[in-house]
Amino acid sequence: MYDQSKVSELIRFARIEAGSTVIDVYPGDGDWTRLFSDIVGSEGRVYSFVPAEVAHFKNDPVGLMRTLAKEPGRENVEAASADLVAMPEVTPPADVLWLHLFYHDLHTALVQKKGATAADFNRAVYKRLKPGGSYVIVDHAAAAGSGTSDTRSLHRIDPASVREEVEAAGFVLDAESTVLLNRDDPHSIKVFDPAIKGETDRFAFRFVKP
Repeated sequence: MYDQSKVSELIRFARIEAGSTVIDVYPGDGDWTRLFSDIVGSEGRVYSFVPAEVAHFKNDPVGLMRTLAKEPGRENVEAASADLVAMPEVTPPADVLWLHLFYHDLHTALVQKKGATAADFNRAVYKRLKPGGSYVIVDHAAAAGSGTSDTRSLHRIDPASVREEVEAAGFVLDAESTVLLNRDDPHSIKVFDPAIKGETDRFAFRFVKP
């Protein structure tokens, strides 16, 4: 999805290193899980967490992660699945929780169908991270001031709303990266539109549990 320099910068930004325990939430095809597996090494662990709210998708996301965990050299990877708010029950205390292009979905009917809200999930993340642990969110930026109004229609979210919601759970904003900034993105079209797909303006926040 990104060139190597941006991938390296995002991993550095997330503070993932040898020996870390990482939870990769809604891992898709597992690209980030594989990268994290390589970095944390034999002393670390990567939990590839598929929310039960999306586990029914036709591509069998849980099965994909179980297959990934069986790949040679992936002994440090474990597939996990449960309702979003039950994530702390199937994962151990973690150093980093990684959420890539998924936070906006916390405001959609699909993800909320079992009653979980963004606030509920943020509290679950707070519970699961170790003191000093990092909650890293990368997502498609919506227009400033739009709040959560574009999460369903455009798959975007106002960065200011994300910060407000996550800080309400007790987190402290530790850093922001502009490595995925795109000032030419009009913020008014769906992220899947060919005119912007793959090149959306994206924000990256690192929150820390005090």
